[in-house]
Amino acid sequence: MANKCEFRELPDLNKARNRTQSFSFDYEGVTYPDSLVKYLNGKTYFIHTYGCQANYRDEEVMAGMFEHMGMSKASGIENADVVVLNTCAVRENAEQKVFGMIGELKKYKTTDNSRVFCVCGCMVQQKHIIEFITEKFKHIDLIFGTHNITSLPSMLDEVIRKRIRLVDVESSPTKIEENLPSKRLSSFKAFINISYGCDKFCTYCIVPYTRGKERSRLMKDILEEAQELKNLGYQEVTLLGQNVNAYGKDLKDGSTFAKLLEEVAKIGIPRVRFLTSHPWDFTEEIVDVIAKYDNVMKYIHLPVQSGSSEILRLMGRRYDAEKYLKLVDMIRSKVPDVALSTDIIVGFPNETYEQFLETVELCKKVQYDSAFTFIYSPRNGTPAAKIKDNVSSKDKSIRFRELVKALEVGISEKSNAMVGNTYKVLVEGVSEKNPEMMSGYTEKNKLVHFKGDPSLVGKIVSVKITESHTYSLIGELVNE
Repeated sequence: MANKCEFRELPDLNKARNRTQSFSFDYEGVTYPDSLVKYLNGKTYFIHTYGCQANYRDEEVMAGMFEHMGMSKASGIENADVVVLNTCAVRENAEQKVFGMIGELKKYKTTDNSRVFCVCGCMVQQKHIIEFITEKFKHIDLIFGTHNITSLPSMLDEVIRKRIRLVDVESSPTKIEENLPSKRLSSFKAFINISYGCDKFCTYCIVPYTRGKERSRLMKDILEEAQELKNLGYQEVTLLGQNVNAYGKDLKDGSTFAKLLEEVAKIGIPRVRFLTSHPWDFTEEIVDVIAKYDNVMKYIHLPVQSGSSEILRLMGRRYDAEKYLKLVDMIRSKVPDVALSTDIIVGFPNETYEQFLETVELCKKVQYDSAFTFIYSPRNGTPAAKIKDNVSSKDKSIRFRELVKALEVGISEKSNAMVGNTYKVLVEGVSEKNPEMMSGYTEKNKLVHFKGDPSLVGKIVSVKITESHTYSLIGELVNE
């Protein structure tokens, strides 16, 4: 490919902040240029995805496009004709990993200049990132954003025909596109997007800028997708949104997440999950549906971020520690055996040690089953990134280790209590660490390893727990 770079559209933070724009529903599907289909037919692709479940769902759509054009998935980057790095912008270390991978791609371009390298996803919704990539990494042919994934075939066609480098990153979504191709990553568990974007604008978070305005899909389209997955024999679906609890607010047709969750449950897929919840929008009606249906998993990911009400206010989280704990109490009163997980940020700008200890104390009260913990990472363009921080990196790391240690006490207790009991496990594959063991997850999302046959993959089996290792469990298959 040539080094000439054409800039079609660059990300604009002001446009990304805009929440007044309207959006429409598009059922036309994807258009594939004949010249591109002819060129790519028989060639290979590889997509390397970083980040959250929404990014993996985007990968499935892009893979569906490639397969539609007669391409097949390569075994790795080194032997793919088209490579896509599908990126995440939530943490700084995620961005550094991407830069490292982009650098690695250069050696493959040297041996075969016809190969096409693309970078997409949340990371490139930031102008300074694009400027850095286009200046430093001349071997990247195409950069596109989260809002114009469905234009991938036409953009690729231009890059290949004109022998140019192309940057096209829309800042503001204008439509929800249905009838998209999809090459699912699994044949037994699937993600279903129910909404896109986020309107919460937590002060530390880049997602409202990279994913745009909160937009809900129509309930009929979601239920149609869920029914299709049920017909194909899928054992588990996860309803996805940056904030699933806010589903339907923008539609103004009476749709709510509680109603949607109930309708999906009625379809009869063995396991129904959802990610991610914001405590602000978590209603009693949602909890009632969870309690009512056996196939709605009794597992809730409920990010708290901090146990300090003052830090929560500075984060723009819209609730305080007391309200969060009341929500936990309400959930547990209706679903006594619920498993709770969370996200926690350590070292938000100017967090005092006393405020950090409030987080530790909240964790002791809630007794989470699992937790994702992070050291605060400033994101360029967010309000929190402008705050001068007086907490040293060393102090943040010390607090991080202290928090993990405190969390592990409760997590270990929950895991230890499972020993001797039998649980339903959806088998996902061979264990990464031991090829003689199979791995899968319980209904409450606990990882279990057990001796078994690969023929069990995709099936729900009974496993008796024999050992606890805090974050995972060892068990033995129960013959039924």
